[in-house]
Amino acid sequence: MSRLQVVSGKGGTGKTTVAAALALALATEGKRTLLVEVEGRQGIAQLFETEALPYEERKIAVAPGGGEVYALAIDAELALLDYLQMFYKLGSAGRALKKLGAIDFATTIAPGVRDVLLTGKACEAVRRKEKHGRFVYDYVIMDAPPTGRITRFLNVNDEVAGLAKVGPIHNQAQAVMRVLKSRETAVHLVTLLEEMPVQETADGIAELRAARLPVGRVVVNMVRPEVLDATDLDLVRSTPRGALARSLSGAGLGGARRGGHAERLVDPLLAQAEEYAERYALEQEQRSVLTDLDLPLHELPLLAEGMDLAGLYELATELRKQGIA
Repeated sequence: MSRLQVVSGKGGTGKTTVAAALALALATEGKRTLLVEVEGRQGIAQLFETEALPYEERKIAVAPGGGEVYALAIDAELALLDYLQMFYKLGSAGRALKKLGAIDFATTIAPGVRDVLLTGKACEAVRRKEKHGRFVYDYVIMDAPPTGRITRFLNVNDEVAGLAKVGPIHNQAQAVMRVLKSRETAVHLVTLLEEMPVQETADGIAELRAARLPVGRVVVNMVRPEVLDATDLDLVRSTPRGALARSLSGAGLGGARRGGHAERLVDPLLAQAEEYAERYALEQEQRSVLTDLDLPLHELPLLAEGMDLAGLYELATELRKQGIA
């Protein structure tokens, strides 16, 4: 299992939820994980029902078996201050630059540099070791930008090539890319069983592969339960209306006489069945597209009660059952 797990997906697919569930799943049995947010949305804090995350690593959950989940919201400006102190020893001069607005200017005018700072902080956490040589974190999980931006975000070496041919920024970008393009990293994509998210997932995988970035798994989120299978649907289509009415009557849902309650139920039930059949056919078609991508495929259920902390642990358990952790 790669130590840096990057989670992306089209907006609305629940990539932050999947990243958080993955962090819990990987922290099982005494492991320690770091869940990293890079978009400034504080989605992780909301999921774990805690206060907004600062620019520091903070324990936010305990996994089954005593494992720990830490979280970090990376701020590009503060990361640049860290960077300036690390390479240039600016100290208070760096803080003065922040007051003058130079830090905000640098991270806005040069998005490639911003991505180096964000990915660099995550990669530093992957490599960091304790005094006796053990890694501080067994796994680092990054809640990354959406699929449409993920390849450019991760391919920071190319982004800064025109900005810095030599020097610390160039060296930092190369160090980051050595991690991102190694076996230490896996990029997972989250999707729904809908045409647009699936197509964006396929396009994103193609882009990642073209950039030689390591694609991991596809996670289908919010999968609705299967009420009827293909055999059931064929039976519904082939059964005469009269027989359906008699079956409803036999189940205690009204008389079978013409115009009776059971007969009046037939048309609405058939309409519902047809609507379900259309969705079933679409989902099966999208599953086929995802299967053709030739990647491990996992499905997480739609939680009827909505997403809360208990639901997050439930999804983590499901990920463990499916062998993703």
